[in-house]
Amino acid sequence: MSDIKLGITLYCFTNEYCGDSMTLEDCIRKAKEIGAEGYEIVATQMIPSYPYVSDEFLGEIKAMSAYYDIAPICYSANMDRGMRGDRNLTEDEMLQMAINDVKSANKMGCKVMREQFLLSPAALVKLAPYAEAYDVRVGIEIHNPETPNTPIMRDYLEKIQTSGSKYIGFVPDFGLFATRPNKPMWDEALRAGVPVSILEMARDMRLNDVSWDDAMKKLGEAGATGPAFATAQGMWGFVQFRENCKAELKGLQEIMPYCFHMHGKCHYLSEDLKEASIPYNEIMPVIAESDYKGYIVTEYEDHNSGNAVEMTRRHIAMMKKLLGR
Repeated sequence: MSDIKLGITLYCFTNEYCGDSMTLEDCIRKAKEIGAEGYEIVATQMIPSYPYVSDEFLGEIKAMSAYYDIAPICYSANMDRGMRGDRNLTEDEMLQMAINDVKSANKMGCKVMREQFLLSPAALVKLAPYAEAYDVRVGIEIHNPETPNTPIMRDYLEKIQTSGSKYIGFVPDFGLFATRPNKPMWDEALRAGVPVSILEMARDMRLNDVSWDDAMKKLGEAGATGPAFATAQGMWGFVQFRENCKAELKGLQEIMPYCFHMHGKCHYLSEDLKEASIPYNEIMPVIAESDYKGYIVTEYEDHNSGNAVEMTRRHIAMMKKLLGR
């Protein structure tokens, strides 16, 4: 039987935080007010001493956590292999970065760490003993356009299963289940003057798995301009979608024993609490009927909208409704 807790990644408030309209304390307070039971922090974004956690910052976090009665539950790490100008980092160098992040997560009291797939499957297995020693479970994020069924994620699954470790697994991002185009991008294109017929043409080609090169050629022949191509790039890039997500949901069922944290991605929620692109009504039963015990954290990602607080509030409300709370 599942035991699902609801949280928020402070990444939701990126534009507000980076634009100085919300401080870190504001973000934490707002997460509590909206109804989160815990929050995820993106280390590179909100920890001034990154890649380390200073005692000063730790003291601030502990004080705010006690005051607002909400604590960090996931340390969201980044894997940047391009830190040097002359070459990419080696696998051992990236492993050392991940080990340091595990130590930082432990210092902050987080029991989960989100890792990115630039850390190879082999390196993830090497990280497992450190994760166990510091009692921090490390999950590789499965982010659109990857799915539980894509080759790299199947490789991770095989390595995780073979390792036998309970401290390495996955963090699925619900954007991978999208079945409709990204509404904010679509609306922005319309405001830029792109004809709806061009957008529908791009949508239909994406659904029919037309290649990127062929799609660009056909859109150009139809009179598409820069804004249309930019929107199409998203459709073939990080905001892909498909006719249905049955195969992806089956893949999710398979990896559920290795999932201990999830990102509830959202780009736009209507007033009646429905996500415009991601079929939560199909995703949540799979999780609710499993033995999943962990957080689903809201991850709002339309940072320039100015609606982060309201959309994050709507997402939490939608999740409570779907869970019958």
